[in-house]
Amino acid sequence: MGQHTLRISIQENDNSIGFTLVGRLAGPWVAELERVWKDVSPRLEIKKLSLDLRDLTYSDLAGKRVLREMFSLNHAEFVTDSDWSQYLAEEIKNSNEMLAHGRA
Repeated sequence: MGQHTLRISIQENDNSIGFTLVGRLAGPWVAELERVWKDVSPRLEIKKLSLDLRDLTYSDLAGKRVLREMFSLNHAEFVTDSDWSQYLAEEIKNSNEMLAHGRA
């Protein structure tokens, strides 16, 4: 896989849907993640969403916007294991809280 690509894997069972993101969430890959999420989102009314960011190496502002939408609309859970992925998850959670309180 090249350094400027994103691999999106979806795992689904009776209770949850998990997105695993590997690579860079930037440029055309943001639109692809948004397209895939919109295809899956109707099934999320009764399922829990998890976003695995452990192998995500970068996200531009548009990518963070999509992740924030996924998080806020579906009460997603983040899966992280590095300082960077944890920082990204916290940034999205905090920006979502700021938007909810009208401070962004």
